[in-house]
Amino acid sequence: MNLSASHFLRSVLALGVAIGGGILSTQASPPLASWKDAEFALPTVLESRDGGAYRKVDYQESRDIDERDQIDEKRVHKNYVSLDPKRAQRSRRMKVPGGYISYYAVGKEKGASNITIYIHGQGGSRHQGVNDWTFGGNFNRIKNLMTRNGGLYLCPDFSDFGTEGAAQIKALLLHHHQLSPEADLFAAFGSAGGQIGYQLTRDPEVAAILDGILMLGSTLDPGFPSSAAYQNRVPLYLGHGSRDSVIPISSMENFYRSLHSRSYPVRMVRFETGSHGTPIRMTDWREVINWMKSAR
Repeated sequence: MNLSASHFLRSVLALGVAIGGGILSTQASPPLASWKDAEFALPTVLESRDGGAYRKVDYQESRDIDERDQIDEKRVHKNYVSLDPKRAQRSRRMKVPGGYISYYAVGKEKGASNITIYIHGQGGSRHQGVNDWTFGGNFNRIKNLMTRNGGLYLCPDFSDFGTEGAAQIKALLLHHHQLSPEADLFAAFGSAGGQIGYQLTRDPEVAAILDGILMLGSTLDPGFPSSAAYQNRVPLYLGHGSRDSVIPISSMENFYRSLHSRSYPVRMVRFETGSHGTPIRMTDWREVINWMKSAR
């Protein structure tokens, strides 16, 4: 695989960290330009700790669903949405380990400046992450942020949440990294999709090209500190609802504290009263990605 100079340097520096334990970084790439920042800004911060790395924010269903959506959880009000990325949205099929996968590619498929991939959870599909109207328009926002900044957004299907599914996503990532070797690469995982995410963090080839990991109401991995991504100090964002009935908030906060105590580049947003899907609706993509760019 042909790496750009910047990613080659990043790989060399990451190897130095793994061997010598030092902390090295490359120059930050340009931040994502603003788009509908006011509409998608986080609600009031109720509590902030660790220099802002941990925040508890005021989530209210009456405001953040009932007022924001024209039809609750099905169609957001149109002022949150721009359908411009539809012109750059394509359905693709690719041969991968175990057969073929279908996926959506939105934006610049060659020479992209940024790549963001979203991996759905149990019961989801590639269609979830390109739906412009659900989850408060937040998927539409990441599509706009990528296309308006010369980037690419990917939403794939995959066979399972085990080793085969992880191998398929790895193949997809490496393929698009080859097409856009200078792109910053961010991987977001919803709910059970985190099972694939943490498998990828243990893969040195994938970890070498990752610039950020977003866990949205997702799982945790106690073994993460022994992963290649941890050794490469890939920034990690944890978004979680305080009333998540699938993955308890307490376990995720313990995970955050463990990583923060090691001076790892990790941030957590606790959506107070939020449920399992709240982080997908409420996470500020631009804020998180720009922090990850600055933390590399």
